[in-house]
Amino acid sequence: MSDPERLVKSRQRVADHGEVFTPRWLVDDMLDLVKAETERIDSRFLEPACGSGNFLVPILERKLAAVEAKYGRSDFERRHYALFGLMCVYGIELLADNAAECRENLAGTFARYLDVSAVDVWSKAAAGVLAANIVQGDALAMTDASGEPITFPEWGYLGKGKYQRRDFHFENLTQRASVQGTLFDAFEEHEIFTPVRSYPVMSVAEIAGGAA
Repeated sequence: MSDPERLVKSRQRVADHGEVFTPRWLVDDMLDLVKAETERIDSRFLEPACGSGNFLVPILERKLAAVEAKYGRSDFERRHYALFGLMCVYGIELLADNAAECRENLAGTFARYLDVSAVDVWSKAAAGVLAANIVQGDALAMTDASGEPITFPEWGYLGKGKYQRRDFHFENLTQRASVQGTLFDAFEEHEIFTPVRSYPVMSVAEIAGGAA
């Protein structure tokens, strides 16, 4: 949104969808309640009604600050861990325009941090990640805009510029969260939580080129 303190886009959207935006000061106060987690690069956050990214953008900003503090002296590590931080941010949004705006806002935050253009390989990789991580759908029904089960990728950074991706149904992840306490936790312990798809190890260029 152009005005971060604007709480509604229209009265009709409030009536139809209950759409109200949380102001930044309140977002920051809420995130401070889990401050240590927001500042972990590899902690995963899912916002089931993400709107245009009012929560996810500040979370990404905190992750990128952690990247800078830990890896700022190495451009290679800084870039790769910045992308990994983005990989750990997830959202579901019912309205198509909000979902698109959320992807744009997150991509812009990432690009500004790395000081890259929209056509740079890092921006293209970020777009590939966000296409998978920010889903237009119904979080309660656990289905995407086409009525199919929502699927999320679990990304891992293996080091030396290589990433791994495995996809899981959102419904199974919520079951795992109730058992284990966190999404994507200890996959190997329960056969029911096997990925619906696994990918070969990928580089940034491969993610940018659509390999993901």
